[in-house]
Amino acid sequence: MGVIIEFSLIPLGEVSVSKYIARAIKLLEEKGVKYQLTPMGTIIEVDNLKEGLEVIREAHELMFELGIKRVVTYIKIDERRDKERHMEDKVKSVMEKLSSQ
Repeated sequence: MGVIIEFSLIPLGEVSVSKYIARAIKLLEEKGVKYQLTPMGTIIEVDNLKEGLEVIREAHELMFELGIKRVVTYIKIDERRDKERHMEDKVKSVMEKLSSQ
């Protein structure tokens, strides 16, 4: 059915982290993962939870490969098994309700 996961990588010890996040986004692109970058995290859409957790693990490990000594990663999982939906569907639903108020 698909899983939507929001995750935030926090490379500790750095003031500006954009260069590290850019590398993580490049990893998502190389793997063909659908994503949406936000100011506070990244949302991905994958076929199953295992696939999502694996790509997040790779992004987490990438921070160490880039020289970071400590990384905190937050993960929020939205898995719905009764019907197929996508990131855009969730936003569209809210925007439709907003316009009708």
